Amino acid sequence: MKISNKGMTLVELLIVVVIVAILAAIAIPVYTGYLQRERRADAKSALEQVRAAQEMWRAEKGSYATDFGGNTAQIRLQNTMGAPATTISPYYAWSFVAGYTGTTFTAQAVPTGSQVGDGTLTVNQDAVKLPADKWAK
Repeated sequence: MKISNKGMTLVELLIVVVIVAILAAIAIPVYTGYLQRERRADAKSALEQVRAAQEMWRAEKGSYATDFGGNTAQIRLQNTMGAPATTISPYYAWSFVAGYTGTTFTAQAVPTGSQVGDGTLTVNQDAVKLPADKWAK
């Protein structure tokens, strides 16, 4: 008479659990890093849009958008960009400083939420992008 062993032993089950835990320990940080890079790419794209909107404003008006008449340059550029004035995504907020004379501006993407450790991205009127290592990736 042949006895059939159906099912798994406790040792086999523990081996499967250990293998799944090892795979999760590798996959989760890789996926988290991927998400952080993708969110950073969105912020870089938004800052490029700000810069492009400023260049369009300068081409039309002769200077960069500045804060005057109760409307901040940031709010006026919102219409040019078609984006909310301070929100890039749930992970970045952008801030904008326009020089009083209309010859300079600086736009920043400030990380929030789970992206906070990523560091602030900055671009100015000369297309200087800081920190350079974050823009290169």
